[in-house]
Amino acid sequence: MNFKITNGSVSYGADTILENINFEVKGKEKVAVVGRNGCGKSTLLKSVVDNSLLSEGTGDEKFNIFKEGIYNIGYLKQIDFEDESITMRDEILKVYSEIINTENKMNIILEKMKTDKSESVAKEYSKLQDKFEFLDGYTYKKEYETVVRKFGFLDEDLNKKLSEFSGGQRTKIAFIKLLLSKPDLLLLDEPTNHLDIDTIEWLEGYLKTYPKACIIVSHDRMFINKIVDKIYEIEYGEMTLYSGDYDYYEEQKRVNYEKQLKDFEYQQKEIKRLMAVVERFRYKKNKAKMAQAKLKQIERMVKIKQPNKYDLKTFKSNFKQNRESGKNVLQVSNLSIGYESEIADNISFNLYKGQKIGIIGPNGTGKSTLLKTIVSKLKKRSGEINIGHNVDIGYFDQKEALIDSNKTVFDIFSECFPKLTVTEVRNSLAAFMFYGDDVFKEVNMLSGGEKVRLKLSIILKKGPNLLILDEPTNHMDIVGKETLENMLKEFEGSILFVSHDRFFVNKIADSIIVFSRNNKTGNKSEAKYYECKYDEYLEKYKQKEEIEEDINIDTTNLYENDVQAKKSKSTINNPLKEKSRLERKINKIEEDIEDIEEEISNNKKLQESDEISSDYIKLEEINNKINDLNDKLNLKYSQWEELQKQLENINNLI
Repeated sequence: MNFKITNGSVSYGADTILENINFEVKGKEKVAVVGRNGCGKSTLLKSVVDNSLLSEGTGDEKFNIFKEGIYNIGYLKQIDFEDESITMRDEILKVYSEIINTENKMNIILEKMKTDKSESVAKEYSKLQDKFEFLDGYTYKKEYETVVRKFGFLDEDLNKKLSEFSGGQRTKIAFIKLLLSKPDLLLLDEPTNHLDIDTIEWLEGYLKTYPKACIIVSHDRMFINKIVDKIYEIEYGEMTLYSGDYDYYEEQKRVNYEKQLKDFEYQQKEIKRLMAVVERFRYKKNKAKMAQAKLKQIERMVKIKQPNKYDLKTFKSNFKQNRESGKNVLQVSNLSIGYESEIADNISFNLYKGQKIGIIGPNGTGKSTLLKTIVSKLKKRSGEINIGHNVDIGYFDQKEALIDSNKTVFDIFSECFPKLTVTEVRNSLAAFMFYGDDVFKEVNMLSGGEKVRLKLSIILKKGPNLLILDEPTNHMDIVGKETLENMLKEFEGSILFVSHDRFFVNKIADSIIVFSRNNKTGNKSEAKYYECKYDEYLEKYKQKEEIEEDINIDTTNLYENDVQAKKSKSTINNPLKEKSRLERKINKIEEDIEDIEEEISNNKKLQESDEISSDYIKLEEINNKINDLNDKLNLKYSQWEELQKQLENINNLI
C-alpha cells in the first residue's frame, strides 16, 4: 500500500488552506498529523479521501497523486445511519456482510445436500467452507463483541435500537464499525475525544498491531507517542516531516530550529562582512576587481531562510486569588453519589491548600457526578462534604462551556463583571485570544475551543482559590493544553479535576482518585485515593490491582468449559507460587489446544474420505462437530492469552 501527494495544495475560494503538500504513507505505517486548531489537519484527511480537493502547490516539483494497493479508505464522517429502527447488533453486522452471506449459503447447501448427493454440490459446499474459514468466519462474533465491550457498551446494548442511543454513543458505534471494517488506509480525526482512559489504552494496543496503514490527527500527546512511526507537522501553512514518535518530534523540532537559526545568523554575518569589503573597495581601481568577486560570492550563496518561531500564540492569564483559603480546603467523608440510583459510595478524601488532585476512570463511573455533587448541582445521597474556611470555588463544566447563545462574547463577559470598563473587558478577553471584532462574535458562532476559552476567562477573572474542573482540555490543541498546564502548575490555590488526558493528569496532579467498577456490587463504582503522580500509580499500583482482580474472579466464569475449574480467590502474597500455578494452567491449556487441533484435523480428513464424501447426512454431522471444536479452540486460545497476560504481569512484579 502506498499513498503519496507531491506538491499539492488545498484552497476554498480565494483562501489557501494548505500549500506545497508533500505527504506519504505506505505499508503498515502509523502516521500522525499535528498542528494548531484550524491549521488544516482535518482538511488534509478530507483531501486524502476526496482527491478532487487537491490542486497544484507552490513547490518546484510536478503536482502528482500516487495510489497503489488501496481498495478502501476508512474515514469517520458525519454520523448518518440509514435505518435507526434496527438494533446496534444489526448495524455492526453490516461490516460482516460477506461472512454472513457465505454462512447463509453454506446453510442452504447443507439443506440441499440432504436430498442431492451429487459431487458438484459437495464441492460447492467445500469451496464455501474454505472461503468462510479464510474470512475468519468462526471468530467474527467474538471479535465484534469484544470491541463493543471495550468501548463501554454492555452485552444487552447490542439489542437496543440505534434511535435509543445518545449522540456520543452513536459516534462510538460508528467508530466501532470503522475499526471492524479494517480498511487499507484508516483515517482517524481526534479518535480519543470522549473516550475514557481504559478505552484509549485498549485503542492504543489495537492500532499498534493494526495490520494496515493509519493516519491519525490528535492532540493526545501520550496516545501519539505510543503508536506512530512518523509525524507530519503543519505550521504556517507548511508541512514538515519528522521520523519518530512524539518525544522525538519535540526534540528534533527544537534542534532543527536552533541549527537553522545558528546557520542563518552565521550566513548573515558573512554577508555583512563581504558587503563591507565591497563598499570599502568597489570604487578603488586596484581593488574594484576584488570587490566584484565578493559580490559574486554573495550571489552564489544558497540563502538560508530565517526559521519561523514556534507558533505558540495562545491565551494567557496572570490571574490571582482574591483571598487565600484555610489549610483544609475540602473534606469528603463516606460520600454516596448518584441520580435516581446510587452510582458510587464510600468516597472519602481530603484536599488541602495548594494540593492538586486528578480524577480518572471509565465513563459512567461517577467522576463528573462527584464534581457536580461537591458544587451542589446535585444532591448527595449520603455522607459529608465540608468546604473549608475562605474557600472560593471556580467550577468548569465541559457541557456548560459549550452552550449556544445569541449574545456576543463581549456581552457574556461584561454581564459577569458589570463594574469593568469597556477597555478592561477588552483587555481581559484579549488575554484569551479574543481580539478586535472577535469580541462581537455571537457565542453560537464560536468553535468548541473558543467556547472553552471564554468560559475559562470568566472563571479565572473571578479569582477563585479552588478550581474544580471537568475535562478542561477537551477541544484544545497541544499548545492550548501546554498553556493551561503551565497556568495550573503555577496556580497557588487548590485544584480538583477530571480528565482522560493522561499527559495532562501526570503534569498537574500530585495525587489521584481512581474510579472503577466494582464487580462485587453490580453497577456500583468505587473510588480509591492515591497520594502519588499518575506515572507512579501506573508503576506501583495499577498492574498489581489488575492481577488481583483477574485472580479473584470466579474461575468458572473464565473457563466455563473446563470441568476441572474450581472457584478460587487466590492472592498474590507469594508471586513465585502464583507464577508456578499460572504456568501449570498454561501448559494444561496448550495440551488441550493440541488435542482439539488434532481432532479437527482428523474430522477434516474423515470429511474428505471416499466413504463419507457421498453421505451428506454424515457430512453435515461432521461439519457441525468441526464448528463446535473451532468454538472450543477459540475459547482455549482466549484462556491462554488471558493467562499469559497474568503471567507477564507477575513476572514484572518479581
